[in-house]
Amino acid sequence: MALLIDGKKIAQDMVGEIKAESEKLGIKPGLVVILVGEDPASAVYVRNKEKDCEKAGFYHKTYRLAASTTQDELLLVIKDIEKDCNVHGLIVQLPLPKHINEEIIINAIPENKDADCFNPSNVGRLMTKKKGDSPLLIAPCTPAGIVELLDRYNISIAGKNVAIVGRSNIVGKPMALMMLNRDATVTICHSKTKNLGEVLKQADIVITAVGVAKLIKKEMLKDNCVVIDVGMNRLKTGELVGDVDFEDVKCKVYAITPVPGGVGPMTRAMLLKNTLMMAKRQKGCE
Repeated sequence: MALLIDGKKIAQDMVGEIKAESEKLGIKPGLVVILVGEDPASAVYVRNKEKDCEKAGFYHKTYRLAASTTQDELLLVIKDIEKDCNVHGLIVQLPLPKHINEEIIINAIPENKDADCFNPSNVGRLMTKKKGDSPLLIAPCTPAGIVELLDRYNISIAGKNVAIVGRSNIVGKPMALMMLNRDATVTICHSKTKNLGEVLKQADIVITAVGVAKLIKKEMLKDNCVVIDVGMNRLKTGELVGDVDFEDVKCKVYAITPVPGGVGPMTRAMLLKNTLMMAKRQKGCE
């Protein structure tokens, strides 16, 4: 049986560590979330973020806007939040209603308060990252949470072959950059990749985020590899499963994240960590 990578436990530990660090520094980080519309999954996610902020001792506020909110109205809310010195981190919960251009909204989030690290300026810093850069540079929450999990389980990255399944701007692309920055050899797989199983068999670490239930089977994986499953797929039975067929692969791999309870809680924990780092930066703690 594979080693189970417990993201829920690590995330709980991190929330406590973040609270202790902010108290020691005399900082009360502030995180604001904007939720437009009534997407059920987004609403649950936002409530969990609010609970995390309470546990970490953060100042927090949620703007719940109607689905009919116009793009210009949303931009005005962002502009007002930008001026609030009590707010160090801001996120706009995605997806947005179809009449709002997500790219315009992401670009409007000030880079020094971009807790999700979606602003192109912050994403670009991943591309140009080098040794000696500020330790307070932020990274997109899900990829950063995956790196944190690997580090805390003492799973080395340098020199490893890493296969990433999915090329989204939120997970796949920034994940590849972060793995490169940690000296891995990286392959990105996607819907046009031929012979996916043959590619994955070469990988020491497989990270998948495509949203296809139980896509990856044991015959597609190398013995004793590490599997990080970002997929969240609900079956007709109501069961929540990942992109990896957990029961099929669990006896072949060295370590694996469960779904749920693996990467998801780490994404929220890294949101708090990003907010703390931005608060430290704004206080001049570099």
